[in-house]
Amino acid sequence: MDSFSAFPTTPISPARSASTVVPDDTGDLPFVSRAIYVGQAGALSVEMVDGDTVTFESVPAGSMLPIRASKVNATGTTAAAIISLW
Repeated sequence: MDSFSAFPTTPISPARSASTVVPDDTGDLPFVSRAIYVGQAGALSVEMVDGDTVTFESVPAGSMLPIRASKVNATGTTAAAIISLW
């Protein structure tokens, strides 16, 4: 479900909810993210809300990526302590 589909693509209000992410190649996130926090450094492979798959390499620990992702893939993801915010 995309709670922000009616909003502009760059909403400026802060996230209202968050959940821990377990990377999964088949299951979507329960909600499309507004941002993803990476607690432990590594690569992060995601499927963006438009369907494109991209891997962010060498994401430092403590990074907040302002991306609208529908899935965090297990394949290609080496980062850990991942949190989706929406």
